Amino acid sequence: MSAPRPPVSVSAFAGLDLLSSAVVLARADLTICYVNPAAENLFAISSKHLLCKPLATLLGDPPGLSAAFDAALRDNWSYTGQNITVHRGGAETLHLDCTVSPVEAADVRLLLEFRPIDQQLKVAREEQLLQQQQASRELIRNLAHEIKNPLGGIRGSAQLLERELTNPLLREYTQVIIDEADRLQDLMNRLLTSHRLMQPAPVAMHEILERVLRLIHAEYASVKVLRDYDTSLPDLTGDREQLIQAILNIARNAAQAMEGEGEIVFRTRAVRQVTLAKKRYRLALELQVIDNGPGIPEAIRDKIFYPLVSGRDGGSGLGLTLAQSFIQQHHGTIEVDSWPGRTCFTIRLPLGRDQSGQ
Repeated sequence: MSAPRPPVSVSAFAGLDLLSSAVVLARADLTICYVNPAAENLFAISSKHLLCKPLATLLGDPPGLSAAFDAALRDNWSYTGQNITVHRGGAETLHLDCTVSPVEAADVRLLLEFRPIDQQLKVAREEQLLQQQQASRELIRNLAHEIKNPLGGIRGSAQLLERELTNPLLREYTQVIIDEADRLQDLMNRLLTSHRLMQPAPVAMHEILERVLRLIHAEYASVKVLRDYDTSLPDLTGDREQLIQAILNIARNAAQAMEGEGEIVFRTRAVRQVTLAKKRYRLALELQVIDNGPGIPEAIRDKIFYPLVSGRDGGSGLGLTLAQSFIQQHHGTIEVDSWPGRTCFTIRLPLGRDQSGQ
């Protein structure tokens, strides 16, 4: 049995590294010889795990696609398959359009280009959600400003009344008023916190994660926090306190959802050729906060970043709203996938300039 052939030289295809669409090159025997960064991101697997492997390792056996490969090789024509279903990582389902094109360069015979068919729908949905969330936050901020002044008057009046009362039982009532006014004041301050000016500086993400890890351990001693770090990641430019608060809010929500028992994973990776806040970046940092808790209730899954939406009794519904606001101020994105037994928050932050040079 012959040994697997080494990867072909694909220097002629170096420009494919810069494409936003996912591209895979294959030999005549349908083994993979090149995967561009966009394809690595799309299928969530590195090229070193795919080189010299059969295309079926990546794609499975979608109906009609094998016939398209044969036809492209035999008749030297292109083929476009629509709504191809591929299972990424054995779990998430991708719906893709795939264009198969014959090429002749060294040992390369097929070029496969993949496009998520729901990508445009996803972008439109994200923009719509962002507009809704911005409108909600604007409403909440206006309400917070309107509430703060009378709240101060209520608290001050309760303090004056307390001084005039001699009955300790009646003083208990005024203390309730003062305590509740303080609680509401704290809530108003948190609603307005996300709009303070950033103080950007070089920050190391893993130092931030270690800080959050210590805080979670101090508050939830029975929660196990695991590290899965890419230690080659460079520093990013950001506001250290905002990033700590954003990640802490996510991790604390996870610990609370698991009732102080369970496992949280901090996972960092570099991703290439990604679009964040409508700008294309050559390199970005991807942080995933993964827990094995009960998952986010389906009824609020699409609204989890809205202000005052919480899946926990007694929750303020502000932690994730603030986290999203802080990440957006860093020109990043935050998403969540959740089902019972696994919830994953994915944060992506730019490293360096975008491809327009800004």
